[in-house]
Amino acid sequence: MLTRNCLSLLLWFLFDGGLLTPLHSQQPPQTSASKQKENVIITMSGRRSAAQRVKRGWVWNQFFVLEEYMGSEPQYVGKLHSDLDKGIGSVKYTLLGDGAGTIFTIDDTTGDIHAIRSLDREEKPFYTLRAQAVDIVTGKPVEPESEFIIKVQDINDNEPKFLDGPYVASVPEMSPVGVIRTALPNMDREVKEQYQVLIQAKDMGGQLGGLAGTTTVNITLTDVNDNPPRFPKSIFHLKVPESSKVGSPIGRIRAVDPDFGKNAEIEYNIVPGDGGNLFDIITDNETQEGILILKKSLDFETKKAYTFKVEASNAYLDHHFNSVGPFKDTATVKINVLDVDEPPMFSKPSYTMEVYEDTPVGTIIGAVTAQDLDIGSSPVRYYIDEKSDMNNNFAVDPIEGTIATNELLDRESTAQFNISIITSKISNPQLTSSVNVIINVLDVNEFAPEVTLPYETSVCENAKPRQIIQIIGAADRDMSPAGQKFSFRLPPDGLTNPNFTIHDYKNNSAGIEAQRHGYSRRDKEFYLLPVVVEDSSYPIQSSTSTLTIRVCRCDSRGAILSCNVEAIFLPVGLSTGALIAILLCIIILLVIVVLYVALRRQKKKDALMTSKEDIRDNVIHYDDEGGGEEDTQAFDIGALRNPKVIEDNKGRRDIKPEPLRLPRQKPPVEYNSDIRDFINERLQEHDVDPNAPPYDSLATYAYEGSGSVAESLSSIESPSMEIDQDYDFLSDWGPQFKSLAEMFGEENFKKDKIT
Repeated sequence: MLTRNCLSLLLWFLFDGGLLTPLHSQQPPQTSASKQKENVIITMSGRRSAAQRVKRGWVWNQFFVLEEYMGSEPQYVGKLHSDLDKGIGSVKYTLLGDGAGTIFTIDDTTGDIHAIRSLDREEKPFYTLRAQAVDIVTGKPVEPESEFIIKVQDINDNEPKFLDGPYVASVPEMSPVGVIRTALPNMDREVKEQYQVLIQAKDMGGQLGGLAGTTTVNITLTDVNDNPPRFPKSIFHLKVPESSKVGSPIGRIRAVDPDFGKNAEIEYNIVPGDGGNLFDIITDNETQEGILILKKSLDFETKKAYTFKVEASNAYLDHHFNSVGPFKDTATVKINVLDVDEPPMFSKPSYTMEVYEDTPVGTIIGAVTAQDLDIGSSPVRYYIDEKSDMNNNFAVDPIEGTIATNELLDRESTAQFNISIITSKISNPQLTSSVNVIINVLDVNEFAPEVTLPYETSVCENAKPRQIIQIIGAADRDMSPAGQKFSFRLPPDGLTNPNFTIHDYKNNSAGIEAQRHGYSRRDKEFYLLPVVVEDSSYPIQSSTSTLTIRVCRCDSRGAILSCNVEAIFLPVGLSTGALIAILLCIIILLVIVVLYVALRRQKKKDALMTSKEDIRDNVIHYDDEGGGEEDTQAFDIGALRNPKVIEDNKGRRDIKPEPLRLPRQKPPVEYNSDIRDFINERLQEHDVDPNAPPYDSLATYAYEGSGSVAESLSSIESPSMEIDQDYDFLSDWGPQFKSLAEMFGEENFKKDKIT
């Protein structure tokens, strides 16, 4: 490196040495350092004179310095000098700017500039500095500050570099010439996939003294489908147990393809021939193996070996290599079936049996059959899976396999049973197989058909003969295998019904026809029509239902106008709910009115009972002799309710009481029971009678007291009837007997007779 730097320095002195002179400019006048300085006049004292013009005292060019200088002394760059410097040490030079003092130094007396550090042009190509000449005594500038440039001159110190190396490239195998040429013909990826190429670059056109750089290119040969798949052997032998499940894998075969990726993907197919319908083959996408699948069950006793061919081919072909040949290969597969001790097999995959309901217990309804197909077959036994017959409705013979009823069956309860029969070998009971047995319970015609709803219909008053007013159907709880057929008719005693008849449509439905021209609700509001429905099973069952036909008023189009309470309101557009609400409101209002009237009447009755003038409960008691006609002492009605009160003697309030003398003995209380009952009945009738007058009074005349002018008024001993008595004389007895006169007198009684 030192030799190279010295040689570069020598060449630089030979070609560019004249550029370092600091005294005169050799650069074009456009640089700032070569411009002429402003004219000034300098005197010995240093004063300016405006009359004298002087030429610019000092100028310099841009300086150059070599990069990567490795000398022991600082590298000389150039010299600054001013014309005002007389060489007597009166001028001092200063340096400012990029690298001043750190990279570049100046001798303040001589103006020599040196580079004290090695420079790198690739790091910084030039430096801008400023120079100043100052009077050493006064410290004032003798020259204006000027700017100059120091350029770093390039030397060949960097070799060429590959910026993105090492490089990676790929090229398809068997490719033609490219920018990086293949050196070998028919380069095969399957032989060698990776190649490494070393590339060198030189500067200076490869001349002496130039530098060189290298890089590596890793080249990969990409795969093309230039190889067909090949089976490593021509025959594959497989052993498969006969008990293998359908759909399970039974073996693997593989063809080899040296290609890579999708070019190595292989498709396997079974060549049509022996065994092609029992087996299938698919490709394992991970290993590219062919997986053989069992399509049907194997039976060692039927066939012990199978032979077929398998073809392997590429899924993706490259037409550039069609000339190589077919990209496929074939191999032979031989399968040997292995004998396995198998469970017994039923003769059918499933069984269907039928039995009539109510069949006696123990009746055989069918049988199942199973046998051991292995060499040296073993006897088998049968039994019912308990889970399929929880109620123990059936039983199976363990040896014969016959199935019989174990309970009475009812089709209406359960129409079908699905049981499972299990068989096992005596030699190996653990080997079992099962079969489903479906048992259909057949119907016995034990129920009579019935007419389905509606049981009530209507007919318009303006109906015409043969007009259909209602369609009826029937239902039967019995169900025969062929389905039921129902017929409809009138009962024998109603075949001449003049009002309605039945028209059977022969499709399990019938129509009710009108027989008359018009009906009248005034004459008859509804009709009862008996309908006989009959089934077709054996034995034939029939039933009679009664259909109520109500007569309604309809318009000309047959729409019902009035037939019941709801129909009356139909023209107004009221629904059933609205009608019910209206009726409830009316009933509630009626109840309120009745309660109000009853309450008012009760209040009025109470007021009358508390009034002093109320005489309804005033009972006049005449069981003792009073003071004559003036004796009108009354007592409480409670005296009648309590017979003991009658026995008490009450004195008059207007005269002194006297000993009571009775003309005859007083009858016992118990003898008055008929009169008491009569009085109580009359009181109860008046209490509940809303039309009873408020002025009624009730008196009892069980017997007369002594001293009465009118003698006895009792009718007990009267020989004549009440209707024969004349009571007009009561009006002459005075005001005390006014009430009696009004009760027993004639209606044309004159009040003016009573004084």
